[in-house]
Amino acid sequence: MPVIDASIFAEVLRWLPFVLWGFALNILMSALAIVVGTAAGTLLGLGQISILPTVRGASRIATQLFRNAPWLVLLFYCIFLMPYTVTAFGQTYNVPSWLRATIGFSVPVAANLSEIVRGAIGSVPKGQWEAAEALGYGRMAILFRIILPQCVTRMLPPWMNLYALLITATPLASIVGVEEALARTQAAIQSQGSSDLLIPMYLGLLLMFFLYAYPIARISNAFERRFRPV
Repeated sequence: MPVIDASIFAEVLRWLPFVLWGFALNILMSALAIVVGTAAGTLLGLGQISILPTVRGASRIATQLFRNAPWLVLLFYCIFLMPYTVTAFGQTYNVPSWLRATIGFSVPVAANLSEIVRGAIGSVPKGQWEAAEALGYGRMAILFRIILPQCVTRMLPPWMNLYALLITATPLASIVGVEEALARTQAAIQSQGSSDLLIPMYLGLLLMFFLYAYPIARISNAFERRFRPV
């Protein structure tokens, strides 16, 4: 039976705080991206059911375009097309790469959430629309006072699954120079100059993402069972 060198684990533990600081950036990017993506995706989803053909068509095209585009391609576009500096009130501010990457992640999140919103609204029986119209409610009142409150529980499980997918996608930001957990793991391995750390360090990184994302997936499954229509 092979003997595992304890010094390897000591080195992994020594680099752990360094990698954890990078993982905190992964969490920050995912949190901001899900907030921005949720806001934009809700508007896109409502646009898909608009009675105005122009709004409905534009929303559907944007949703399908960004939903089916590779996340890495969208990330590259946002990283290199967004300005590196912003001038406001006579002051120039640098736009950090992690913030541009966050915007890049929020684009596919918004597109996926748009479909979640559209699907949730479409799952509400049409009879509720007709009943509300018979009572004299307008379209906006029906949507915001009757339909959307029912959609919250329907959208929550897929929204949580989308966030779990998002947090596991944030290491893509290391390709464009963001110093998150994967980039710091690679830096730690390179600084040691030893291939013995390769598997333990990446295993630790894998465990880090698993311990964060797995509970989210379990909670999502619990909500899905609880809120499943009867």
